[in-house]
Amino acid sequence: MNPIFADIGTSVFEVMSRLARERRAVNLGQGFPDDPGPADVRAKAAEAVLSGWNQYPPMMGLPELREAIAAHYKRFQGLDLDAASEIMVTSGATEALAGALLALLQPGDEVVLFQPMYDAYLPLVQRAGGVAKLVTLKPPHWTIGEADLAAAFSPRTRVVLFNNPLNPAGIVYDHETLALLARFCVRYDAIALCDEVWEHVIFDGRVHIPLMAMEGMRERTVKIGSAGKIFSLTGWKVGLVCAAPAIMRVIARAHQFITFTTPPNLQSAVAYGLMKDDSYFTEMRAAFQRSRDRFSAGLVERGFHVLPSQGTYFVNIDIAALGRDDDVAFCKWLVEDHGVAAIPVSAFYAHDAIRTVVRFCFAKHDSTLDAALARLDNVARLGRGDQLNRPKEIESSP
Repeated sequence: MNPIFADIGTSVFEVMSRLARERRAVNLGQGFPDDPGPADVRAKAAEAVLSGWNQYPPMMGLPELREAIAAHYKRFQGLDLDAASEIMVTSGATEALAGALLALLQPGDEVVLFQPMYDAYLPLVQRAGGVAKLVTLKPPHWTIGEADLAAAFSPRTRVVLFNNPLNPAGIVYDHETLALLARFCVRYDAIALCDEVWEHVIFDGRVHIPLMAMEGMRERTVKIGSAGKIFSLTGWKVGLVCAAPAIMRVIARAHQFITFTTPPNLQSAVAYGLMKDDSYFTEMRAAFQRSRDRFSAGLVERGFHVLPSQGTYFVNIDIAALGRDDDVAFCKWLVEDHGVAAIPVSAFYAHDAIRTVVRFCFAKHDSTLDAALARLDNVARLGRGDQLNRPKEIESSP
């Protein structure tokens, strides 16, 4: 067996979801909404599967979807993309990440990663032969500093894998940080692989800035989006990939030999959805922001220290304020004794993990959030005392 995958422990997400089922807990661990998604987009998918084409679509994606992607990113982010040569559709953003890493890396190439990070990043980099150079970010602001980048970049740097907005931290990086990262990419002739799946799920009037739009980055960026995140349809797995022709030609070959294509009915529905009025995107953000505010206020009322959430489906608490320094033990206690499942943020680190941050998903109905808050009524008080016994560690991703 390949040791990269054979030696990975059971995912903490799987462990927490299993415990949630066993304890009949309110599951605020995995990041998916409990809303079915926009009815008109789902109806388009149903119509397309009944009346449309159900054989192989073009490898690069349906022309109507690629054109819609180009128009969408022009409208919302000011990008000028050629639908024929600079856009590709994949079976989800994770497939896009895997294909891009396989296409761009040769054994020994270095990849700059920012942790906490999506748990697929490191094994995918390693399987492609890359050498991870980790930048460790810390709460509450998860700042990327020039010294951090100077320590991570080298003449062997080939790829920078950058997630913005950042899951699990819920941070949206500003123009100044993006400009700093762009300067390092240009200086070291590195390609930026940008996981921007949360680009539309941002709050408080913020506007997403794609790294591709920064000076010097147009020809050295692979931009990845997710229809599943844009339309709250996380099971659809439709990835939106943008890159300059010279890069796209290579990553398209990797895509050809991974999934080759993506269900055509879902592509048709996503094409329709991307052209929806601005009001859909505004109202979607407002609804998630309202849920964030409702849940965050409830956590504060119950004595938790809540970290800023500028985007994504997630809000974090700092359990150091409760005198605790083991997020895995805290999460196990939370689900077993109080019936609420959350995720320890240390699971998003390869090593040198921050162990005092716990992540909740707020992309739920009010009734779900209120049920969780009711179960959390006395947790902060108990968490400060001796009542919290440390349970044994649960197995989690490296």
